[in-house]
Amino acid sequence: MKKIIYTLGTSNRTLTEFLRILKKYKIELVCDVRRFPTSKFEYFKKDLLKKSLKEHNIDYLWLGDILGGFRKPNYQEYTKTKDFKKGIEKIKSLSKSKKLCIICSERLYFKCHRNFIAKALSNEFEVIHIIEEDKIASVKRS
Repeated sequence: MKKIIYTLGTSNRTLTEFLRILKKYKIELVCDVRRFPTSKFEYFKKDLLKKSLKEHNIDYLWLGDILGGFRKPNYQEYTKTKDFKKGIEKIKSLSKSKKLCIICSERLYFKCHRNFIAKALSNEFEVIHIIEEDKIASVKRS
């Protein structure tokens, strides 16, 4: 059985909802892949989010420098780079010791660069996208 890695979008969720989802799936580490870890919602800004997660015994790591979106010419091309592969290896390594969830701001994974990250991980892991607290989707290999 493959180890599971989760993904989740912050979107317009409340902090309470976001934390409840992480607790439900027993997440121990949040890997933030937002290139710019900010939000119109104060509680999703990097430093405040990190503090809130710590209060709930969840670790936080920002990986937006190597896995963040908004790449030129596009993210699909970026997936062919050494930096992207380095980021994927980092996720793989972290998943050995912690149950982790990759986050960014887009609620729907298929509209987001999390989809590319998930596909890169799906040979070795079961990747589950959390859409809502009780609604998930699994990565399908093409």
